[in-house]
Order: sequence, then structure tokens, then C-alpha cells
Amino acid sequence: MLEIKNVSKYFGGVRALQDVSLKLNEGEFLGLIGPNGSGKTTLFNVISGMYKPTAGSIIFNNQTITGLTSDKICHAGIARTFQIPKPIMDISVLENVMLGLIFGKDGSSHHSFLKETREEALRLIEFVELAVDPDAYPKELTAGDLRRLELVKALATQPKILSADEVLSGLNHDELDGAAKVLQKVRTEMNVTIMWVEHIMGVLMNLVDRVVVLSYGRLIADGKPEEIAKNQEVIDAYLGEE
Repeated sequence: MLEIKNVSKYFGGVRALQDVSLKLNEGEFLGLIGPNGSGKTTLFNVISGMYKPTAGSIIFNNQTITGLTSDKICHAGIARTFQIPKPIMDISVLENVMLGLIFGKDGSSHHSFLKETREEALRLIEFVELAVDPDAYPKELTAGDLRRLELVKALATQPKILSADEVLSGLNHDELDGAAKVLQKVRTEMNVTIMWVEHIMGVLMNLVDRVVVLSYGRLIADGKPEEIAKNQEVIDAYLGEE
């Protein structure tokens, strides 16, 4: 479904990504892990069109998307969340989600009736279990609720692939369990293929089908969670012996 071929990204003399190649299969739940600064978010930024790769290519459903703008990649069917949630602060939770529905999939208002768009936005808010007043503003939300709003905004664009960047960061134990279950629902009930960057290994390893590991911008391992947990290079670079 998605193929990243020999992608490199340099910022001046800094090599953020070095010759990274990987494939993402339709319906897969892929974990992307590695130490801070290993290039995980840079890879998401390249896939989503925020950065153009210095070298290499990205192919989505047999179409080359390398160098396309973020909006065109979103319209093609790849959405992403951000480590730091980025809602539009001066409109409501509901309106944030409605904007994704109206403009996310094809760049134009494909919902002909405002009432239908509102109802679909409310359904999505309920789906991700965002238990807040839809007319509240983002500044009134907790950190955990902002994470869910970030997720539902991305889902409103009707993606085929979701790049989820640390959606569990800063959550307490109860919120972790709930957010992980929501990601499972996104995959199974919405049929969305997921690439997930996360540092909370105990949760990620129990959910994903496959794990890819970056270190200093290079891909150092790609395999099933149980294989990655025993990989000595990954242990040395990131996981630690314990």
C-alpha cells in the first residue's frame, strides 16, 4: 500500500534520515520506534508532504507521491497526527472535526448539507470516545482530550493510512488503556492502515503486527514484536537489557 524507497533527508549537514526503505501493507498495524532524534517524526513529515526528501521516493497505491504538497497527500488518503496537538483554537471541537470532513478528503465541500456534516462529526467524536461538550473550545480540554481531538481531526479526512505520532504521550494509566483501544477500533472498524510512533513499549508491542526501528536516521530492524524485543542491536540502541 505504501512503499518508502531509499529515502534520505538532510538539514544542512545533519542527516535526519539515511537511505530508509520500508513497505506498509494494507490493513497492517505498524509500530515505528527508536530513540529521540532517530528520525521517526521526520519520516512522518516526509510521508505527509511537510518535507520533501533529499533523495528517494514514496509510492502510495502504485502512485508516486514524492514531493506532493500536504493537502494533495491528505486528499489521496494519508492523514497524520502531531506530537503536539494542533487544533484551531478559536473554533469549537465540533467545528474542528467538521473542517476535516468538508475539506480533508478531496479539498472541497463534498458534504452538501451542513446538518449531515454536523451529524457525521458528532458520530466520529463519539467513536473516539472524546467525552466533552462538542461546542467547547480546545483550550478547555485536558491533555488526554486534546490527543483524542487530534486523532478525530485526522480521521475526519477519511484516510486509508493514519500516521499516528505519539498519541499516548502524557496520558495517565487509565487514559493509556482507553486510547490504545480506540486505535484498535480505528483499524478494525474503520479499516484504516496505521503507522504508529510511540515510546510506551508495553502498549505498542501488544498491539502492532510489525515493528520498524530507526536509529540515527537509519533503519536498523524490521520484524515481529517478539523478534524486535530480542534483537541485540535494538536493545543496545534503544530498548535496554531490561
